[in-house]
Amino acid sequence: MADAIKDCIREDMKTSMKGGDKERVGVIRMMMAAIRQREIDERIDLDDVQVIVVLDKMLKQRRESISQFSQAGRLELVEIEEKEILVIKDFLPQPLSNEEISDLIVSAIAQTGACSIKDMGKVMGLLKPQMQGRADMSPVSTKIKELLNAG
Repeated sequence: MADAIKDCIREDMKTSMKGGDKERVGVIRMMMAAIRQREIDERIDLDDVQVIVVLDKMLKQRRESISQFSQAGRLELVEIEEKEILVIKDFLPQPLSNEEISDLIVSAIAQTGACSIKDMGKVMGLLKPQMQGRADMSPVSTKIKELLNAG
């Protein structure tokens, strides 16, 4: 069961190919290539957690591209990136709600004994594995800073 996400991606690719969904097939091929590349680079077979890390990185790259394309007024490119994000998200765990994110942050601050912005790394180190693929870490980081500065 260690490769459940990879199996899911492969099955979806077959279904999408049969259905003639060329855009989705293209995104899935990019995902498979990124997974394969990491497996080759590190000479390992990625498990679900490692696959989530790869997909999460792909999401982050697309969010950054959207920001840059928006600033440049390239809305057609923004649209492409947004469609890719939707496909990638299909293979990630259910996103955390704002309430769940806040609860995890408060818990992590308490667990690490963080009391200032200098302790940010400890808090992020504890949260990242719990939130990988389930939350955008950029707003999480902002929320941690707000809470540490308030404290």
